[in-house]
Amino acid sequence: MQRPEDGAEEERMTTLGAGEYRYRVSGKDWGNLPAGWGYGSEVTAVAVDARDNLYVFSRGERQVVVLDPNGDVLRTWGEERMFDNPHGALIGPDGSVYVVDKGEHVVQKFTPEGDLLMTIGSRGRPSPPMSGEPFSFPTHVALDPVTGDLYVSDGYSNARVHKYSPDGNHLFSWGESGTDPGQFNLVHNIATDRDGWVYVADRQNKRIQIFDSTGRYETQWVNLARANCVCLDRTGDGLVYVAELYSGVATNVTGMRIGPRITVLDRQGNVKARLGEHSFGAAPGRFYAPHGMAADSRGNIYLAESSLSETGHDRYGGTVDRSQELRSLQKLVRVGTVPHHPTGPEGA
Repeated sequence: MQRPEDGAEEERMTTLGAGEYRYRVSGKDWGNLPAGWGYGSEVTAVAVDARDNLYVFSRGERQVVVLDPNGDVLRTWGEERMFDNPHGALIGPDGSVYVVDKGEHVVQKFTPEGDLLMTIGSRGRPSPPMSGEPFSFPTHVALDPVTGDLYVSDGYSNARVHKYSPDGNHLFSWGESGTDPGQFNLVHNIATDRDGWVYVADRQNKRIQIFDSTGRYETQWVNLARANCVCLDRTGDGLVYVAELYSGVATNVTGMRIGPRITVLDRQGNVKARLGEHSFGAAPGRFYAPHGMAADSRGNIYLAESSLSETGHDRYGGTVDRSQELRSLQKLVRVGTVPHHPTGPEGA
């Protein structure tokens, strides 16, 4: 059955957060798609380029859909099922598109039009599980904006972060299975800032871990639900956004403040806002399964939600009707003005 929604809350919940940290939520799939399109069952990643165009990476028939800031379609590619299992996406400073194909165990670099430039890894040839060698079901990729070095989170059958040079040469790796600092339990997402810090979404350990460019552990941010993805603000306001999966159990689906939600932090790890207090649901201001996230130059947030493998179809104890077409992409428009904060992680 479908979990009942509180209709009286719907209008109030179209805006999340408070004060300077307020966001108006689209509440439905964002974008002006032609009739009969749709994003497919799962949008797994989103990425924004220097012009605020949005790249939507999905497991649908059109695996890459590029939208302008108004939501109009600019182009698509990947219609030939170019990717086996789309999972992560990133736009480089030069406009290059990096994608992670979890099913093929590779990271690939494309032109904005979809021409292949580079492949890291061997297609269809995973490393042995928990071997520490790249790749075994990788999840996401980040890029140092100064050096161009790449960081790949290798999380589903490994517990590692791998660092590569801009031309795809492996430099070194770090991490192992566990719950201690520097250890991982599903490395699901990764991001970098302009000062070279590396932010790792350590999902099942319910934390963000932060490292320097050599892989040295710096600190961790806890008191999160399942930290599924992390991205950084592009306005210069020094914000970090963490999207979290529901962390309750099937007998507690009405639980408050345990996800799914987005947490807004400064780069010292101070929580500025929690976007979403209620459990999962279809009403504006509620989420199902945040899986990928990106921010544009205006401070707006795009949230990709994977509708099958990560949501109540499998995880919420049968409380979501499998026949329901779930939302895949939301836009959260910033309506509050966020003050500037100093950069660089501090404290534990």
